[in-house]
Amino acid sequence: MSWSTDKAADIMSQRGWHVAKTSKVILRDARLIDPSAGLDEIADLLIERGKIEQIGKIKEDNSKDFKVLELNGKIVAPGFFDMHVHLREPGREDKETILTGTMAAAAGGFTGVACMPNTDPPLDNVGVVRWVYEMASGAPVAVHPIAAITKQRKGNEITEISELYQSGVRALSNDGDSVMNSEVMRRALEYSSMHDMVIMTHSEDDDLAGNGVMREGEVSTRLGLTPWPSLAESIHVARDTLLAKFTGGRIHVSHISSLDSIEAVRQGKAQNVNVTSEATPHHFSLTDEACTGYDTNFKMNPPLGTPEDRDAVIEGLKDGTIDTIATDHAPHTTEEKLVEFDRAPFGVVGLETAIGVAAKKLVNPGHLEWKDIVEKMSINPRKIMRLPVVTIKEGAVADLTLIDPECTWTVDPADFFTKGRNTPFTGWDLPARPIGILSRGWILISPAAENVVG
Repeated sequence: MSWSTDKAADIMSQRGWHVAKTSKVILRDARLIDPSAGLDEIADLLIERGKIEQIGKIKEDNSKDFKVLELNGKIVAPGFFDMHVHLREPGREDKETILTGTMAAAAGGFTGVACMPNTDPPLDNVGVVRWVYEMASGAPVAVHPIAAITKQRKGNEITEISELYQSGVRALSNDGDSVMNSEVMRRALEYSSMHDMVIMTHSEDDDLAGNGVMREGEVSTRLGLTPWPSLAESIHVARDTLLAKFTGGRIHVSHISSLDSIEAVRQGKAQNVNVTSEATPHHFSLTDEACTGYDTNFKMNPPLGTPEDRDAVIEGLKDGTIDTIATDHAPHTTEEKLVEFDRAPFGVVGLETAIGVAAKKLVNPGHLEWKDIVEKMSINPRKIMRLPVVTIKEGAVADLTLIDPECTWTVDPADFFTKGRNTPFTGWDLPARPIGILSRGWILISPAAENVVG
């Protein structure tokens, strides 16, 4: 796939986006936020040939063909990175493709994503991984495949980890299924540690979770829905944290959702265990009460927790126990979700709403500042995956996310670029919005960015 000839540029342009490749750009009066560089100030940014050439007050040189973006205090941050995305390709192109997923990522303000291996065939060998890299080449959004921990994701035999590392893979996961066998997980941690790779866990005890469809508690009892106890998650988080301590390997707890799980990670960090974790927008925004209407767009794995769980997630984000925010973007077809709650698949989409929901539920209430959001959605994910951390410095690669922190908008799934319409945030008024990215020589600016493109 090449974006220079692909229909994606035409699709986005037809929907009002400014999509172009240019070698010379001035970002005028931007609020530059980069905690890794100790930066939070209003300044101009000069970009030439894909690199940041100058930061400060920049005089426009009329002899040169510059693209000028008038930002008037809007945020410019190092490009956001979502380390937990399901692109569904190969195998379920009816749900999502690399093309539609990267468009959704760009619209959501992400310049990079890591895609999970629960595809068909799964990303458990070098051939399929290289195919994903090839399909994503040329896109403004970098795609980093996460390979399976075990062959066919069955939890029995670890994959060829060294070969996968040599092909560019930096993280392993069986996401969607847990590795129930502790000995298999131990060996995976030992082999992956040889290359300083990270294992991203799907923390679920299959026997405890059973056929559960929502978090066990008063609400599940009232609704008559099969319960999924929080212990099904926390017991595996505790196990994997202990295995990481024993082996010296690196564990990253995906989509952490319960108070006890967060406490297990907190204790692990206090003991210098190599454990990190992520939270999703739906887990820091919603509770199990949202399932009251039996709307399957509130069915996800792990399930929505109690108010105490939600508050624990927010506290974990505040105190650093939770290192990153990731969407667990999981598109499904409308037909799959339009069934009884028990029968519907788990999962919701999140790429195009993540920044707005983070602003509404974390920044505006005062839990986090914008610099914290940048750290958890740009810097930390790349650190955990051992990818180059992008930054706003002279001489650095121009990999940038643009955000309007005062753009109020209403979530309408019909406007999404993802194929999935399964969002729990339909109709929400969000107080901030990504308005574009600059990445890999591309400029993509949203029609919501009024009077920005000069």
